[in-house]
Parts: sequence; structure tokens; C-alpha cells
Amino acid sequence: MAKVSAVEIRVGNLLEWDKRVWRVLKCYHVHVGGRGGAFMQVEMKDIEGSTKTNQRFRTEDKVERAFVEPREMEFLYQDGENYVFMDQQNYEQLSLAGDFLEGQAGFLLPNTEVQINFYNGRSIGVELPPSVVLAVSDTEPGIKNASATNSFKPAIMETGISVLVPPFVNIGDRIKINTNDGSYIERA
Repeated sequence: MAKVSAVEIRVGNLLEWDKRVWRVLKCYHVHVGGRGGAFMQVEMKDIEGSTKTNQRFRTEDKVERAFVEPREMEFLYQDGENYVFMDQQNYEQLSLAGDFLEGQAGFLLPNTEVQINFYNGRSIGVELPPSVVLAVSDTEPGIKNASATNSFKPAIMETGISVLVPPFVNIGDRIKINTNDGSYIERA
């Protein structure tokens, strides 16, 4: 077991807290100016009982990471409601249900390398790369000669997820997306 600082918690991490193992679904760093210290707001799901909880950790808190066996795997294809991955060491295939991915499926394209964590021989979580490159399949027409502004428009990606993008992004453009919060980073 390894203790990590609360600010190092990321989506997909597995934490041992309250004598159970939890998968991090969402995490936000919150700083209330002038009113107390900053903290991490973490939404987690119990991997055994499937219950969810929201927990606040002060930034100076140390949190126990669960000992897991990480395996580098490659996403191959979607088979109905299941997603098929291949172990890159021994080429064994693993099929995971769509609801197991907890909204991460929208970032998966064939040949995407991911890390699947195993706890006591059972798959318990998928850690995506920090960012992925996806093509825009539908959005409003771009504004000619637009530069970076504070306004954004919705765009549907090739995997079906919706991302807010700057006005200069057009259909067919490939963009880099943060897998932690689903936000636009840059054109690819």
C-alpha cells in the first residue's frame, strides 16, 4: 500500500478508505478564497457494493492507494454492450460490460492503450491516458478567421460524446481532449 497526497488523486484511481476499496469517478480541486484551506472533492464508487459517496480530503491529507495489479491492455472493439480489450503481454482478451466503464467509453477508439487494474484477480478499474485525440463528427459551422475566444460551442465526437470547443473548430477536425473532465485542450 502506498499513501499519496490528496492532490494526486485522479479519475480511475483506486483508494482504500473506510476499510473498503473505492474507484474515483470524479475529482475536483476546490479553493475557497480566504475561507479556510483548499480541498479535493472526490466522488467515489465502492467496487464491491456499487454504492457511491462524495468525500472531501484536505490538500495536506494522505490517502491510501489500494494495491492493485495494473496491466497494460489495448482496446480492440465494442461487441454489443461489451468492450473487448487485449493484454499486451500474453494476448489474452478480456470483455468488460459498458456500465463498468462509468462514462469512459466515449474516449475509447480501437487500438487505444489503457491500463486495467486488477484487485484479487478481478478487473476493477480502467485508467485512460491523460488525453485522447478524436475527430469532430458534428458541430455548427466554424467562424472564418476566428481566434481563440472565451465562447464555446458543442461538438459531437466520433465516439458520440459531446465536447465544448472553440468557434474555429469544424467538422472533420481532430482535437485533443482531457479524459479527466472531457474538456477541449487543443487541435491535434
